[in-house]
Amino acid sequence: MNIPETGFAGIIAFIFGTCIGSFVNVCIHRIPNLTSIIYPPSACPHCNTQIRFYDNIPLLSYLWLRGRCRHCNASISFRYFLVEIIGGGFALATLLNFGFTFEGLIYYCFITILLIISFIDIDSKMIPDIITIPGIPVIFFASFALPKVTYIDTALGILAGGGSLFIVAKTYYLLTKKEGMGGGDIKLLAMIGAIIGWKGVFFTVFIASWVGTLTGLLMMCRTKSSMKMAVPFGPFLSIGAIIYIFFEAPMTFWYLYMF
Repeated sequence: MNIPETGFAGIIAFIFGTCIGSFVNVCIHRIPNLTSIIYPPSACPHCNTQIRFYDNIPLLSYLWLRGRCRHCNASISFRYFLVEIIGGGFALATLLNFGFTFEGLIYYCFITILLIISFIDIDSKMIPDIITIPGIPVIFFASFALPKVTYIDTALGILAGGGSLFIVAKTYYLLTKKEGMGGGDIKLLAMIGAIIGWKGVFFTVFIASWVGTLTGLLMMCRTKSSMKMAVPFGPFLSIGAIIYIFFEAPMTFWYLYMF
């Protein structure tokens, strides 16, 4: 693929990703409410007026309407625009790293799932079982098409992912008599292990712990909250897994060198 073809393919990938990002916004809003992600069509969250197709074009419609509803003029969260950009960015990054391959498609679908889970966790401090429980076996079988992992790696990844956080959660409860980590995080890490294997699980936990700790400290300094402030862990697990997917070789070398 020469440079002009790569540039054109990249544009198409980004546009496709923004469309997926638009659908991700629907999932983030509806899945916690246990409503259909297909019907009814998208509507303004304030006046509930159905959004016309020309007002639902990823990125462009938000900019054209200046982040407001055409009908009630209510402000629409910038996060809708942000998620569409992230969706496009990940589609482009996946293309550049894996090309037009089945491997790249699997990874992009997985990253999209992580994106949905992360924002739901940020909003509601919960990770829906409706995604993770069926996601574990589906991703396990899909991982057979990936050249970098074997079925043994993925099986051990599920055990390491679910088992490691389960042990941490139970140990914390025994010591404090309080729930320190939800079952959703345990299932999420098991799902992550199904696609990146047991090595990726330990790397993911390491990165998530560091990024989560630093983020928590910054939030406490900014809001002057106590150490008991609840911080969702799902987004940090997702960050660790995505870093591993795109930078497996150098990150693994760095991780092993450090420890």
